Amino acid sequence: MKILIICTGNTCRSQMAEGFLKSFDKDMEVYSAGTNAESIVNPYAVKVMTEKAMPTGRQGIDISKQIPKNVDLFLKENFDYVITVCDDAKETCPVFTGNVKHRLHINFEDPATATGSDEEKLAVYRKVRDQIEKEFRNFVSKLKS
Repeated sequence: MKILIICTGNTCRSQMAEGFLKSFDKDMEVYSAGTNAESIVNPYAVKVMTEKAMPTGRQGIDISKQIPKNVDLFLKENFDYVITVCDDAKETCPVFTGNVKHRLHINFEDPATATGSDEEKLAVYRKVRDQIEKEFRNFVSKLKS
């Protein structure tokens, strides 16, 4: 199973989704990219992904070594799924010349737009992280059934 997750900057949502999918199934080949990739993974995204979720028992996931990449690097490749996780990426997603079996769109709020104190921003990142985890757990569950 080969999956590409796309958002605009490839710093938050797509990076978190990549981290979750890789942790759910080591046999999946998972990549993330941006339509306008930035230079580093968002530090708030890195921080909230390393946190252990007490109610679910989920272990923290280290995405600090992941690097934002431009979607152009993947246009000629074949994918089982190309998944956009923000409306902007859905609208500006380029045409893939490789074979793409399925295209999905699962929109998430952009936590990078959060304002306020560090703790208020982290609360938004945690909310979005939890939404991404839930949606992609459901996605993997459907794939396996």
